[in-house]
This record gives sequence, structure tokens and C-alpha cells, in this order.
Amino acid sequence: MAEGVFRSLTKSDKRVGKVDSAGTGAYHEGCPPDSRTMSVLKDNGNVDYDHSARKVRSSDFKDFDYILAMDDENLDDLLRLQRHIAKNGGTSAAPAKVMLFGDFGGSKGEQVVDPYYGARDGFTIAYEQMTRFSKGLIEQVLQGRDVEEMPER
Repeated sequence: MAEGVFRSLTKSDKRVGKVDSAGTGAYHEGCPPDSRTMSVLKDNGNVDYDHSARKVRSSDFKDFDYILAMDDENLDDLLRLQRHIAKNGGTSAAPAKVMLFGDFGGSKGEQVVDPYYGARDGFTIAYEQMTRFSKGLIEQVLQGRDVEEMPER
């Protein structure tokens, strides 16, 4: 959902490069988004989102400027993976900034509760968060404000 929201907010912005979404686990790999995700996106005018689930790859830490986690558990997993990649290939092998998405446009440390096991209203709440966080990311990164580094975990 976060990818779809961010893409819709930045589709005409030439400063935005590659945008993608991946999980820390291989759950549902190759599958399209949950129907409730697509329903909420459609209700909010985002009708052209297309995605297949995939797991985070080592190359993502070199290919992307930012890797954003939805919650602390995923953030810890991503930071651990980044340290492993850097240890084996040097820091140039994993230069991406790994951060909590909720630090953009949310209260510091705000996490997204995974709506998958709940009702559709959880997806609506997640959509609202993704919109706030995406706008915050746009404001802080694309409009040139400094991004505060995340503390070491």
C-alpha cells in the first residue's frame, strides 16, 4: 500500500527515481496486493497500482536511497541485514538510509499495525498513515530538509 500511495503522490515529480516495495519475509511472494488494499486505494482514487510481492534483496541496499520499515521489528531486521551486507562487502555495498517510515509525517517512532489479519478498517487506517508518512517524506527529502539519522539499534 505504501508504494501505491507514494507513487500516486509523486507520479509527476522528476526528482523521484525508482520506487518499490518488499517484505522482510517471503510471504505471498509473487502475489498481487490484498484485495482490501486495492479496495482502499481505489476508494481514494488510486486505480492504477500494480505490484507483485517480493522479499528484500541485498541489492536493494545499493539500488535505493531509502529503505523504509513499517514497524520496529522490520526495522531491526533491515538494519541487521544491512550490517551483514556492509560487513561482507564494505559500506559501499549497502549505503541506503534505513529508517522507520512513521518518522516522516507521524510522531517520532510511529508504527504501522499490519492490517492483514483484521477487518477492512485496518487498511483504511494504514492508508491514512501511508498518506501522512509519504507527504512527510516528500516534504523532508524532496524539498531539501535534512533527514535526522536514526539512532543505532
